[in-house]
Amino acid sequence: MMLSRAGRGVLIKAIAQSIPTYAMSVFKLPANFCSELRSLVSGFWWGSKEGKRKIPWVSWAELCKPKALGGFGFRDFQDFNKALLGKQAWRLVTNRNCLMLRVLLGKYCPGGAYMRAELGSNPSYSWHGIWEAREVLLRGIRRRVGNGFSTRIWGDPWIPKTQSR
Repeated sequence: MMLSRAGRGVLIKAIAQSIPTYAMSVFKLPANFCSELRSLVSGFWWGSKEGKRKIPWVSWAELCKPKALGGFGFRDFQDFNKALLGKQAWRLVTNRNCLMLRVLLGKYCPGGAYMRAELGSNPSYSWHGIWEAREVLLRGIRRRVGNGFSTRIWGDPWIPKTQSR
């Protein structure tokens, strides 16, 4: 089957990178699995056949850059997995009415605060991935003080990239 680069790019984006999207939004995929997916997609992009390898003239990181920056706009599987789990974590912080989120908060966050929750012993695979996604949120999240009832003066970081007392 002969496809142009544009045709292969469309197939990669529409099929290879969209099929694992649901699993990535619920579970943290192992790094070696993401690496294997990247290898398969990269092989398809370069036109490798079984038993024959093609030389990848451009790194996968370059292909994952946005089109505006000279890449092809492919997704890095590990980064996309972290982003989708970060989205679930953000929902835990902002949307308290969803049933699934109330169950997770009730089981794993006894105080109701996701950002202060512990991993716990024997957590579900889903919770483990969402709990690890806190790091994505912590890099960019800011807190509004409001009435001050939920603010921990000594425990919350007031200045980014500094340790609290």
